[in-house]
Parts: sequence; structure tokens; C-alpha cells
Amino acid sequence: MAAPRLYALVVFGASGFTGQFVAEEVGGGAASDELRGGLRWAVAGRSRDKLQRVLERAAERLGKPDLASEVGIIECDVDDPASLASMAKQTSVVLNCVGPYRFFGEPVVKACVENGTSCLDISGEPQFLEGMYLKYNDQAAEKGTYIIGSCGFDSIPADMGILYTRDSLKGILTAVESFLTFNTGPEGYCINDGTWKSAVYGLADQDKLKVLRKEIGHAPLPTIGAKLKRRGQVFYTEELKQYCIPFLGSDASVVKRTQRYLHTQFQETPVQYAAYAAVGGLASLVKLMFAGLLFLLLVKFSFGRNLLVKYPEFFSGGLFTKKGPTQKQIDGSSFTFTFFGQGYSQGQDPQQGKPTVKICTQVKGPDAGYVATSIALVQAAVTLLKDASSLPKQGGVYTPGAAFSKTKLIDRLNKRGIEFSVISKPEV
Repeated sequence: MAAPRLYALVVFGASGFTGQFVAEEVGGGAASDELRGGLRWAVAGRSRDKLQRVLERAAERLGKPDLASEVGIIECDVDDPASLASMAKQTSVVLNCVGPYRFFGEPVVKACVENGTSCLDISGEPQFLEGMYLKYNDQAAEKGTYIIGSCGFDSIPADMGILYTRDSLKGILTAVESFLTFNTGPEGYCINDGTWKSAVYGLADQDKLKVLRKEIGHAPLPTIGAKLKRRGQVFYTEELKQYCIPFLGSDASVVKRTQRYLHTQFQETPVQYAAYAAVGGLASLVKLMFAGLLFLLLVKFSFGRNLLVKYPEFFSGGLFTKKGPTQKQIDGSSFTFTFFGQGYSQGQDPQQGKPTVKICTQVKGPDAGYVATSIALVQAAVTLLKDASSLPKQGGVYTPGAAFSKTKLIDRLNKRGIEFSVISKPEV
């Protein structure tokens, strides 16, 4: 029998912009009453001094003066495999906050798989996520290790929101459109440029992603029920009274992987999915289109990518900055996901005729980039530790929906302020 690990979880990259919020979430009530008292945890990164300062800041903000003395500190570097292995051996779960993951993610996954440690990350990079599935799924399965990507705002609200919508419908859900709305306070908002870098390199490598998916070789998912019609690149929706565009994040690819897993393993009806983002009125749309066209032009060339990475604030119109948002901006920010689902009533053949039932659900929460991401990641870790009997029987590389579909993750998220609710339910 394997010896117990020193720590239940370790926050790797805790001194980074997002990592400090994750550490604070664990240090507060975020690890939940279920683990309080018995939970030992640590922060990890290159600089002990920086990690110590993160714990001191968290202690001050949480009103827990003894916090820094209660939390372990592990010095390790993503460029030092031995230090990563040492970290992995000390804990049951690593929360990896070091991105962009296409550059820094694989060494952590490798160390965790080789040492029988589960690993969660907050990546929104399909090439990394699917590449880890191709390279490590079989090995993780043999080790009984769970490698679960996109456990932050990308893509727990969308992935679990689809499952919540499915479970709330008294019928067969066959298609969902989601609309994401960001709400900001009087201070406005901006995002740390780590997300910007991921987007730059992700769009530049789209052809490599296509090659990777061919190598994985999954058969196309069957289309059950009426085919979901895709909207245009820009459109106005009466439901939200705003202009919308396709959402360029990883949600659609993550949801598709979840639906494939549930269909393959449990013969569940795969849900067609289209993701959109609301951008506001006409002035906001024009500004976004101009910035978007410039971005797409520059990202095709190495010189252009270097410019984008070096000057994120200029090329994003102030949305992405090297400093990231202020605490006031974070406190004034929130998000709303609205899901419009359609399907067929119980006993009706979804291959015959038009959809007969509709449903609208929502997932709402605080600041998406840092607060909601930290809540989602930490509650995913709690779920991994506490709901072991409800996880897939075999280890492997999973999406959140595939790993947590039968767990209490949604209940935990609701308690922490990421709220799932039914807005309108059809009579069936």
C-alpha cells in the first residue's frame, strides 16, 4: 500500500498572478468544511521569498495571521524535472497555475503521471489539452492518476452547465447555445497578459491542432435530433438585446470531448453545442472588430506575434495588460452564462421531427478571470479528493464534465458563489 502523501494538494505557481488568488481561495473557506482540519496543503514555485509574500498577503486579506506558518512551501522550477518529481511525490493533487501551458504544462503533467499524482490545471489551450490526452491518457490510466485540464473559468461553467441543463430537462437534450456576458463595474476591467499570450500562440498553431486531432483519430460524433444551425460571425440577439460573436475560447472543444466520452462510455445522447459571447452595442462591436482584424493579421507572422506579445495593452485596446486588473476592478466584475437548450420529450424519437421542448438555464458568478477560476479549480480539487467513488473508475486524461459528471461538483460550486439555475422550464 502506498504511503500517505504529506499534502492533500499543492498550488504550483502560487506566486503568479492567478496562482495567488488560488492560494487565497484554498487558505480561506474555499477548501470547504469537508476538508478543514484534516487538510494539509502547500504552495510551490521558484522563489521561496515570493511564495512567503503570497501567504502573508493571503493571511492579511483573510484575517488569518497564522496562515503562513501553517502552509508548506516547496521550491521547484518547471525547467527542473527533479524538483517537479519531488513536488509530485509529496502531494495527492497538484493545482497547476503556470502557463502558457503549451510551453510549461507538459513537464508538470509528466511528473504527476510518473509519480501517481493527480493534476488539475486552468488551461484554455485546446492544443495542450488534447496533446496531453494523446501522450499521457494510457499511462495515467495505468497509474490510476487523474489529469483534468481546463478546471477554471475555461471551461467548468460551460462544461458543467451543459450537464446541468441536460439533467434539468425532463426529456432528451440534443442541442444547446450558450451566450456569455461579462459585467464590469465603474472601474472597468482588464486581464493579465498571460491569457493574451495563450491566445496569440493558440491561433498561430491552429494547423498543428488539426494535425493533432487527426492523430488522435476520433470518429465524428453522431448528430442526434435536428441539426443545430450555426449563427453568423456577427449577429444581434433579441434574447440579450446585444450584438454577439462566436466565443473563441476552449469551451466548445472541451464540451465536445466531454460529450464524446459520455456517449462512448455510457451511450448518452451527445449534445450539439455552439458558444457565443455578447459584446454589447454597436460602438463596442466596431471597436472589437477593428482590434480583432488587426490581431488576426499580425498573428500570422512571427514579427507580428512578437509585437502582440510585447505590447498587449496597445493591441487589445487596454483589455490585456502586463499588470492585470486592480482589486477594485476584480470586485466589480461578474459573468453570466445563459444556455438555451432544445430537445425531445420523453418517449419521443429524437430522430423524427423537430424539437418539442426547450429550456433556459444560467450559470452566474463573480469575476471570471481570477475569482471564479480559483473557486472552480479548488472545488474541482475538493471533489477529486472527496468524491473518489463517483469519479471514472479508471485514471486518465479527462475534461471536467467527463471526470465530474457524477460527482457533487455543481453543489459545491453553488455554495461558493458560482450559481447554476433554471430560468425557464418547459411543460413536458
